[in-house]
Amino acid sequence: MSAPVLSIIILAAMFLLATVLPLNMGALAFVGAFLLGTVVLGMSTNDILANFPGGLFLTIVGVTYLFAIAQNNGTIDLLVRAAVKLVGSRVALIPWVMFAITAVITAVGALSPAAVAIIAPIALSFAGKYKISPLLMGMMVIHGAQAGGFSPIAVYGVTVNGILAKTDLAFSPTALFLSSLVFNIIIALVLFVVLGGRALLSSKMSHFVEQAAEARMAVSVGAKAGDVAFKGFGSGMYGPRDPAGDGVVATKERSQRIPQLVTIGGLIALAVVALGFKVDVGFVSITIAIVLALVSPAAQKGAINKISWSTVLLICGMLTFVGVLEEAGTIEFVSNGVAGMGMPLLAALLICYIGAVVSAFASSTAILAALIPLAVPFLSTGEIGAVGVICALAVAATIVDVSPFSTNGALVLANAPEGVDKDRFYKQILGYSGIVIVAGPALAWLALVVPGWL
Repeated sequence: MSAPVLSIIILAAMFLLATVLPLNMGALAFVGAFLLGTVVLGMSTNDILANFPGGLFLTIVGVTYLFAIAQNNGTIDLLVRAAVKLVGSRVALIPWVMFAITAVITAVGALSPAAVAIIAPIALSFAGKYKISPLLMGMMVIHGAQAGGFSPIAVYGVTVNGILAKTDLAFSPTALFLSSLVFNIIIALVLFVVLGGRALLSSKMSHFVEQAAEARMAVSVGAKAGDVAFKGFGSGMYGPRDPAGDGVVATKERSQRIPQLVTIGGLIALAVVALGFKVDVGFVSITIAIVLALVSPAAQKGAINKISWSTVLLICGMLTFVGVLEEAGTIEFVSNGVAGMGMPLLAALLICYIGAVVSAFASSTAILAALIPLAVPFLSTGEIGAVGVICALAVAATIVDVSPFSTNGALVLANAPEGVDKDRFYKQILGYSGIVIVAGPALAWLALVVPGWL
C-alpha cells in the first residue's frame, strides 16, 4: 500500500475515532504524524516537529487569553447591556441584537461555542418570555457566531489565513470574512421571515436592559456542552454559571469601569495594529492581554485556564499531521485525483459537501485544517477561482454547526425555555440542520464559486 493511500486511511480513522469517542483529534493527529512519519516515511522527530505551527499556536493562545480577561473584568457584560439598550421596547429587534452580539464576540477572538454558551441562555429565555420561536432565537445566535467567526483576528479566520499564508495562492482575508458575514445575515433574514419575525414587529416589552443584565452569566472560553452542566430554564432568566466561579459581573462602579474601558480600547488597538499595520496578531493580542492583566490583576485570575487548550491541541496537531501528509505525497496525490475529474466546478462542489457533512458531526476547525491544504494544489492550477472555493468551503463547513450533534446546536437544545417540548425542539433543530447540510454547500458554491468573481 502506498504512503498516500495509507495516510488517507489514517486520516479517516482519526475522524471516525474523534467522532464516536471522546478523544481530541489533535492528540490523535500527533500520534498519526509520529507513526506515519517515523514508521512509514522514515522521518526524524525533528523533521516532524518542524511542521508544528508555532505562529498559529501563539495567535490562538493570545486572542483567547485576551477574550478571557475581557470576560472576567465584565467587558462582555458591558457590551451586552450597551447593545440591548438600543432595542428599547421593540421585541422584533431582540433576535437581531442576539445575532449581532454573538457575531461581535466571535469576531474579537472568542471561539464559536464560547459565544453561543454566553448568549444562548439569555436569548432563549427571552424567546420563552416574549413568545418568540425558540428555533428562530437559537439559530440566530448560532448564525451570529458564524457570521463573525472569520474575522482576521477570530480563531476560524486566523486558522484559514494562517494555512493559506504558507502557500502561493493569492487570497483575501477580507473576502473570507465578508463571505461568511453576508451569507449568515441572509440566512438570518430568511429565518426571521419564515419563523414569525414579522409578527413580532407590533410586539412591545419593558425593562429589557435590567432583565438582560440579570440573565448574564460567565462561562469558560471554548466551553463544551460536556464541560458545563447546561440545563433548560424558564422565566427565571438564569442559565449555567462558570463552574470555576471566577466570572466578574459588570458593574457601574468606577473602579471596575476603568479596566473595562481599557479593554475596549485594547480590542480597538488590536484591530488597528494587527490589521492596519500588519503586525502579528499573536504578539499584539498577548501583549494587550498582559497590559490588561497589569491594569487589573484580579480580572486575569483564572484567565489562563479559560484559554481553549483543547482547540489549541486540535489545530496544532492537525497542522503538524498535514505537514507529514505533504511529505508523504498525499496532498499531491489527492490534488491530482481531483484535477483528473476534468470538471473543476464539480470538484469544488464535492469539496464543499465533504466539508459540510463531516463538520456536522465532527470539528469544523479540524475539517478546515485538513481539507484546505488538500485543495491547495488543485486550486493552484488556476482553473477555478481559489478565493471563491476557499470562502465557499469555509461557509459550508461552519453553517452546519446548527446540528444538534455539534457543540453549538447542543448548547441551544440544552437551554430550551421551560414549557417547550424538548423532543419536538430537538426534531426542529434536526430538521433545520438537515436542510442546511443539503442546501448550504450548494448555495455557497452557487454564490461564491460559479460566478467566478472571487
